[in-house]
Amino acid sequence: MQDTSKQYDKVVESCKNIFLKKSTDYGTSWRVLRTISVVDQLFIKAQRIRTIQQKGTQRVEDNIEAEFQGIINYGVIGLIQLQLNTAEIEDIPFEKLSLLYNQQVNTAKQLMLDKNHDYGEAWREMSQESFVDLILVKLQRIKQILANDGKTLISEGIDANYLDIINYAVFALILL
Repeated sequence: MQDTSKQYDKVVESCKNIFLKKSTDYGTSWRVLRTISVVDQLFIKAQRIRTIQQKGTQRVEDNIEAEFQGIINYGVIGLIQLQLNTAEIEDIPFEKLSLLYNQQVNTAKQLMLDKNHDYGEAWREMSQESFVDLILVKLQRIKQILANDGKTLISEGIDANYLDIINYAVFALILL
């Protein structure tokens, strides 16, 4: 599992680097996004990967790796938005943004380590197509939770689905 931990950190570090550079370029303009908008951004990226997988070709330059990185970063954005509990125009200072990012990916990583303990890293035998499909399932679940006014009877909440989405995308990048 030590290999997995190092591989996870390497993927996340690359994504964080992109996230912080884009935040330097655009600020935290994503703060205006409501949960459904974050879900739609994740959907667009996952659906693009699925379409490329099905067609076997692509016309836009961004590769599948970049889309999975975007999924990780939008998953982190979703978690930060839930934590801050408002969707508003607010510029988050760089140091705080980096700290918020780290908090969310550390939570996702701990969940991954716990699940790897119980499932024996079964994800290593899964296909890239399955990761995309599972991400799409998690997005549908979040949409249903939103339709239920954020309430669940027995199921995990929005945050747990975002964490799983992040981890599926990390797994896909590790296996690429």
